[in-house]
Amino acid sequence: MSTPEERIRELGIELPEVVPPVASYVPTARTGSLVYTAGQIPLVKGELGATGKVGAEVSAEEATRQARICALNAIAALKAEVGELSRIVRIVKVVGFVASAPDFHGQPQVINGASDLLAEVFGDAGKHARSAVGVAVLPRDVPVEVELIAEVG
Repeated sequence: MSTPEERIRELGIELPEVVPPVASYVPTARTGSLVYTAGQIPLVKGELGATGKVGAEVSAEEATRQARICALNAIAALKAEVGELSRIVRIVKVVGFVASAPDFHGQPQVINGASDLLAEVFGDAGKHARSAVGVAVLPRDVPVEVELIAEVG
């Protein structure tokens, strides 16, 4: 079985630098065997991929792609905290926030972008409990934000 880093390369993905905090927090916090990531927004090399509400300015398909970027940023934060991603025993929980137009109800499908990437990278260890929450607005007017909790061995 390949390592998470090898699977990332096989997927043709480049693990980004950790997104620096935009306020008063740290990218990760570790307690015991658990690592919590801060909420990750869809920044790529300092640039936002999309802004606006899903179901209005942003399509559900685009938001799903943005959720995948959020998850990749969370993986980068995990790697910076634990060193090798093979130390991740399990992704325990994912919380996804979707800035939603009032009549948009597809939050779970949007957050599948993050969940699917985690399963691709970590295999069975990437399968997790999850919440997908519709919200009025997110920082910097992004359409999606993702945070996660991982168990480290």
